[in-house]
Amino acid sequence: MRTTSHRRALSLLLVAGLGLAAASCGSDDKPAAQSSGGADAKVTITVGCEPPKSNPKERAGWEEDVTAFQQLHPNITIESKDAFPCINPDTFQAKLAGGTQEDVFYVYYTDVQKIIKAKQAADITPYVGSVKALADVRPDVKGVFQDGDKSYGIPRNNYNMGLVYNRKLFTQAGLNPDAPPKTWAEVHEAAKKISALGAGYTGFGEYSAGNTGGWHFAASLYARGGSMVSDDGKSAAFNSPEGKAVLENLKQMRWDDNSMGTKQLLQWEDLMRMMGSGKLGMMIGAPDVVQSVNNDFQGKFDDYGVTAVPESEGKASLSGGDGYMFNPKATPEKIKAGLLWLEFHELTPGKGQFNYERAKAQGRPVGLPIPDLFGDSAPGKQIVALRKQFATVPVDHFTPYVTAQASITNKLEPPKAQELYAVLDVAMSAVLTRKDADIDKLLADASSKADKILAKNS
Repeated sequence: MRTTSHRRALSLLLVAGLGLAAASCGSDDKPAAQSSGGADAKVTITVGCEPPKSNPKERAGWEEDVTAFQQLHPNITIESKDAFPCINPDTFQAKLAGGTQEDVFYVYYTDVQKIIKAKQAADITPYVGSVKALADVRPDVKGVFQDGDKSYGIPRNNYNMGLVYNRKLFTQAGLNPDAPPKTWAEVHEAAKKISALGAGYTGFGEYSAGNTGGWHFAASLYARGGSMVSDDGKSAAFNSPEGKAVLENLKQMRWDDNSMGTKQLLQWEDLMRMMGSGKLGMMIGAPDVVQSVNNDFQGKFDDYGVTAVPESEGKASLSGGDGYMFNPKATPEKIKAGLLWLEFHELTPGKGQFNYERAKAQGRPVGLPIPDLFGDSAPGKQIVALRKQFATVPVDHFTPYVTAQASITNKLEPPKAQELYAVLDVAMSAVLTRKDADIDKLLADASSKADKILAKNS
């Protein structure tokens, strides 16, 4: 599984490059040219993002799936490409500009609309109707790869932000780990009780440096019903009652409640290390934060739970994910073959990425509630049942998060996200390091700078 942390690091490097690549168009706005090949004509497709040899378990699963798929479709040959990382910031834009990416190439959600506008992906609308599973994919997920009534890709993974919490600390502090906070007032009370456990315990942690502060500002803003930018993307929209509430909330926890500790200017690895140490009670994060804490920061799956971002039900959650698009030079035969592969590997319960029986046998974690491509549809329920059947992590610890999803809309990062996040790091760090921070002025200054950034994007 590619974690949000991995995507976050790469997005910092990718932010500038796509804007440059957009100047070089890969195709016009028409679907790929027709070919005279028959329905069973032999076709070879290149597919990106095969797990690398350094990840032998997922690599073995992929190779097994390719073999099974080719037995089902003997006219199709898949040539897997295993560049690691799947998107290399040093070469990705050059490949897009030159049209040398794989026939079926891997993308992050945040890059999809830029690629479409630059005409660097094929219009697959004439062929996508053959992918029956798409009818059950969540509209907000499917819509990531659409522009008007045209389709340009297939989702593979999606996530949205939640509240990650230490169940063990909740119990120690006299809190019910099966009833995590649903409001920020409840977060305040829980954080104070956890901080009162003793020296070194922090009730709630938050980022404020390295663009991560602005990233989490957006997560909290969306959960309150706010927006980072106007509907047309040309001006900032975060200098709002919702934006002010985000900063006021943090200021109260930091200075009035004393539940956020004294060490601030934290970046991604800082909170992960704190959570893994067993001394941090809560933080904003996607469910795969728990996997990273378990794998890389000495935490234990059993100690953690995830719920929705407080007060986000009926509103939105900052989301992201990845999927596949098609080289604009791909023939109709290649596109059709690629769609067959993607339906098999990315959208079929019990197969490909959803083969949880195999994952369990390989000793890989099973039970995290992502990806959530299908919501509460029949395939979605089947996938949830398979996760529970083959779970290797405590599925019930994610129940509050899963239950809330039915009323939460996925909302993507804004345009010029990293530049906006850098601007908002200033506001986030100010309220966490200065008791007298002027929130109105901080938001006004940030909004002015953001408007200039967005004007360049127009």
